[in-house]
Amino acid sequence: MLSRLEVRSAAGQVLFLQIVVAVLLITAAVLALAFQTRQDSEWNARNRSLAAAAAFADAPGTVEALRSPDPAAALQAHAEQARRGSGLDFIAVMAPDGTRYVDTDPTLVGERAEGVERASAGETFTEIFTGAPNDAARAVVPVVDAAGSVVGLVAAGVTVENVGDAVDRHLPMLLASATAALVLATGSSVLVSRRLRRQTHGLGPTEMTRMYEHHDAVLHAVREGVLIVGDDGRLTLVNDEARRLLELPAGAEGRHVTEVGLDAPIAELLASGRAVTDEVHLAGDRLLAVNTRPTAPYGGPSGTAATLRDTTELRALSGAAEVARERLKLLYEAGVRIGTTLDVTRTAEELSEVAVPRFADFATVELLDPVLHGEEPTGAYTEMRRAAVSGRREEGRPFQPVGDLIRFVVPTTPMAAALASGHAVLEADLTVAHGWRSQDPVGADRALAYGIRSLVSVPLQARGVVLGMANFWRAEPTERFGEEDLAFAEELAARAAVAIDNARRFTREHTMAVTLQRSLLPRVLPEQAAVDVAYRYLPAQAGVGGDWFDVIPLPGARVALVVGDVVGHGLHAAATMGRLRTAVHNFSALDLSPDELLGHLDELVSRIDDEEGDNGGDGITGATCLYAIYDPASGVCSMATAGHFAPALVRPDGTVEILDMPVFPPLGLHGLPFETAELRLPEGSRLVLYTDGLIEHRDRDIDTGLRLLRDTLAGDTNPTPEETCQAVFSAMLPPHRSDDIALLVARTHLLDRDRVADWDVPADPAAVAPVRAACGRQLETWGLGEIGFTTELMLSELITNAIRYGSEPIHVRLMYERGLICEVSDGSSTAPHLRRAATTDEGGRGLFLVSQFAGRWGTRYTATGKVMWVEQSLNDGQQPSAEPSLDDLSWLPVDPL
Repeated sequence: MLSRLEVRSAAGQVLFLQIVVAVLLITAAVLALAFQTRQDSEWNARNRSLAAAAAFADAPGTVEALRSPDPAAALQAHAEQARRGSGLDFIAVMAPDGTRYVDTDPTLVGERAEGVERASAGETFTEIFTGAPNDAARAVVPVVDAAGSVVGLVAAGVTVENVGDAVDRHLPMLLASATAALVLATGSSVLVSRRLRRQTHGLGPTEMTRMYEHHDAVLHAVREGVLIVGDDGRLTLVNDEARRLLELPAGAEGRHVTEVGLDAPIAELLASGRAVTDEVHLAGDRLLAVNTRPTAPYGGPSGTAATLRDTTELRALSGAAEVARERLKLLYEAGVRIGTTLDVTRTAEELSEVAVPRFADFATVELLDPVLHGEEPTGAYTEMRRAAVSGRREEGRPFQPVGDLIRFVVPTTPMAAALASGHAVLEADLTVAHGWRSQDPVGADRALAYGIRSLVSVPLQARGVVLGMANFWRAEPTERFGEEDLAFAEELAARAAVAIDNARRFTREHTMAVTLQRSLLPRVLPEQAAVDVAYRYLPAQAGVGGDWFDVIPLPGARVALVVGDVVGHGLHAAATMGRLRTAVHNFSALDLSPDELLGHLDELVSRIDDEEGDNGGDGITGATCLYAIYDPASGVCSMATAGHFAPALVRPDGTVEILDMPVFPPLGLHGLPFETAELRLPEGSRLVLYTDGLIEHRDRDIDTGLRLLRDTLAGDTNPTPEETCQAVFSAMLPPHRSDDIALLVARTHLLDRDRVADWDVPADPAAVAPVRAACGRQLETWGLGEIGFTTELMLSELITNAIRYGSEPIHVRLMYERGLICEVSDGSSTAPHLRRAATTDEGGRGLFLVSQFAGRWGTRYTATGKVMWVEQSLNDGQQPSAEPSLDDLSWLPVDPL
């Protein structure tokens, strides 16, 4: 059986095909011989049958025997004798209609033979008969009398089976001859295959085709010269590139290397058979890098294979490729280094720093004034502000400094031409650039004296709008700019322009957001005596957010402290914060308890979310708020939180705790009703409210932040709120603010008990006069006798209304704080209403009088009823001193930005 290698190789496939062809030919010959032998046997059987039948039909006495009364008896013996004598298988004598008189098979006597009609008609014939009793080769001869009449028929023949036996006797000889022929053919094929395998090295047709294709490619397509030199020094293979590089004549193959016109050194190298690597030789006006290796280790006759490279062209190409690679690398660095800060001026500086010194010796960048301020560029482009200057040498640079106004009023200058065309403009030799010199002759002379010789001016454009321009300068001894530098300069400027435009838009949006946010936050804190307050607020460095705080005076000398946070950053968060802060002010005017106020605020946030959802937004769910009310008369602080951190409490003895308050989800989530927690605070306690940006950032988790806050607050024994804010920010301000930070510190006060007076009032109109008199005496004690008449009048109206329309218990309280506060409480929740009384009305003027005499007045509801209150101002009209502004960052320990 053929091995896999033989079958896959060309030699093996040829051997296999030869054997198959020999087998097919021999088989065909055997079949043909067998068929011919059978044909000959059948022909011989027919002739023998015809001769025997004719002889028997013409024998003397046959006609008389047929005419005798018993032809069978007369002819039986003669027919059997004739069959044996002729060596046939059967002889039958029949009547003219085919009825058998005599037959070798006695069982057929009397039966009619088939297919003898032609003989009955007087025709002699032979045939291969198929039918009963056996298939046979037979001859049928008519027996004719002297008158020419057919008197009988004689049939003789040999059965086909005996004919086949004759053929089978020849088959052994045929098969022996075929086997001998196959052996001879296989042997000859094996010899041919072995010879062919040695010539083809066992390769298959595919490999041989591929080798030819590769050989052809090496000869014609490879762009490197290839030579093969025999051990006798003659060229055996030369490709097209080698012909071109060595300028070889036609028909160089077969000639000695010294006879084809090569320079002596390279001819000597090729003839020597030495192995060299990148040995440079001169061939005409070319420098060729030659590599040679012996061919003997790789089969075939010994010789030398040589490859040739034109280093002259390679050096030129490598130089251009190196320049292109450096430019691409510089563009990549520009994409990384330009636009890292979203600051317009810094982005211009980064452009100049990238260009120097790898592209230019000096670079200047000018921007339009609106661009520097974050505004959309408008107006003419003839005046720009210098934003950046960079150069190889710092001393004595001949350029106007940063901040100067640069004008391009002469249209022939490269700068004006670049702005007009929108493309880079080259001034290769500034010594003859008269348009450039006419713009600023003095400055031009100074630049030329400094060594500046070449300039490329490029407009900085983004979105089709000119933002400024960049100028790249080269000085001696650096090579001057060429046309090939314009495309790179435009690409560099285009990338920088996009970064500058992004920084401009960020500056504009950031300024708008900061302006909006600062307009929404309290500029100064209101005057109140319940707490001493200090605060800090810093927006995130990435943009403004939604943190806010508030201090809201409430009736009864109380104060509300608020801190909140809207998740997210930008204008949307700042605007939402303003809406929530306004809502808190409005709800606090109703004098609601903290839990009720947060409930109303929760409904507002839900409506805002619904509105945002209807408009395709994502809503603002996640707003948090802490609302606390401190009453200096009782020292009680009631507070509630919606998803916000609980405040820290610093007691007068210096102990610090994070208050334990009921936890509720953020606003807008429709959680359970909020709960108010109440806590009595000693005088001098500090309540610290803050947002999550203070205690949590990417490098510090919440627990660590709270622990650091407690440690910081426990540092001093009795600091002021301002000192507390300073200490907290110094210790906890993160290096990078990704979120807003709001901090509010309030130190509590208690009203002097000597400045509070109260009376219980019976539900009797007669009790009004004694209470009014007692109030007058208390005012005299406090030195407020000049407002006694007004106060007694208002109290009379309020107490009378409480007796007439309210219910017990009725209570009156006077508090002398910054102003005078009068409160009348009763057990009814019926709301009083101010109305305009008609001329004929007997009542309805009490609240009108109160509203005219009181500075402020109103009603608040309690768990047991309501309180009517009025306030009277005691100051002389002077304005209170302003609190520190949010814009004042002097208190920061370091530059926060």
